[in-house]
Amino acid sequence: MSTSDEPAETSAFDIQLRTLRFSDPLRWLAAGWRDFIRAPGIGLFYGFCFMAMGWALLKVYEHAPAYTLALSAGFLLMGPFMCLGLYQVSMRLERGEQPDFADSILAWEARLSQLAIFGGVLLILEMLWGRAALVIFAVSFDGMPDLAGSLAKFLDPENLGFVVTYLGVGAVFAGLIYAVSVVSIPMLLDRPVDAVTAGLTSLRLVLNQTGVMLLWGGLITVLVLLALLPWFAGLLVVGPVLGHASWHAYRAAVTD
Repeated sequence: MSTSDEPAETSAFDIQLRTLRFSDPLRWLAAGWRDFIRAPGIGLFYGFCFMAMGWALLKVYEHAPAYTLALSAGFLLMGPFMCLGLYQVSMRLERGEQPDFADSILAWEARLSQLAIFGGVLLILEMLWGRAALVIFAVSFDGMPDLAGSLAKFLDPENLGFVVTYLGVGAVFAGLIYAVSVVSIPMLLDRPVDAVTAGLTSLRLVLNQTGVMLLWGGLITVLVLLALLPWFAGLLVVGPVLGHASWHAYRAAVTD
């Protein structure tokens, strides 16, 4: 791991990517599970944080359903940053070192400025997503529906055009956030690159290994959705396992 916040002069196009196989995502999940059971206390702490995020999202849906889809990106936006501690644990275990809770909490310190830059970019994407979702609701309906009203709008066949547009815009923003962040945060933690290089490397990976990375994104989505029931409790385990697995995805995809 880099001991300095100053990035090295490395181009995103100089970083070599490995060829991945469709069986690799399952191996990443298995490796993530092994890391979780080797440091369960740390993992459960982060799992509780993910569960709390789910509760907060539910409250948003009850009071401002128009923003729900965009704020769901909080799992995409905040998730990788919250997983910094899990990446740190996996890195320590990979090196044969003993992981430490305090060390995981402070994992961001060495690369603060670059992580802040990258977080700012993701925040801008999140704000654009939220504005787009609000505009779609505003032009489709007379006022913003409440919790029950929003469910009725989605279930009404007459609103199929709205549903397709709303979900389509969400898919575009979610895909973009995923593409630039899928391996960039662990990369920033692991090596002295800048935020732009990390984001472009992540985007290159998704464009060059599209099938495998779509499969990985699909597995993440399905597991997170399953973990939402009951009452987001599944995130206690699924969240940290996916965090550890994401470290192994980065290590498998990006050469040393």
